[in-house]
Amino acid sequence: MKRSSDFLLREVAGTLVIVPVGAAVSTFPGMITLNATGAYLWEQLETEQTEQTLAQALTDCYEVTQEKALEDVKAFVARLRPTGAIV
Repeated sequence: MKRSSDFLLREVAGTLVIVPVGAAVSTFPGMITLNATGAYLWEQLETEQTEQTLAQALTDCYEVTQEKALEDVKAFVARLRPTGAIV
């Protein structure tokens, strides 16, 4: 999976958000708020990733177990996939 080019990460009033652009605005007319970890995962999705490679990226960057990292990645993906932000 990787991030859709129809969504961009922006900082709005000190908050990190993913916003739709172009045609995606008509299918998802909103914003997705991210914390720093979510923004880090979003950046990783510039290239094709699996849940396992994203979890490994988290363990490399943060003090977190592989199991917790994978749990967090699965929650992140479950939140973004329905919006079309990741494909």
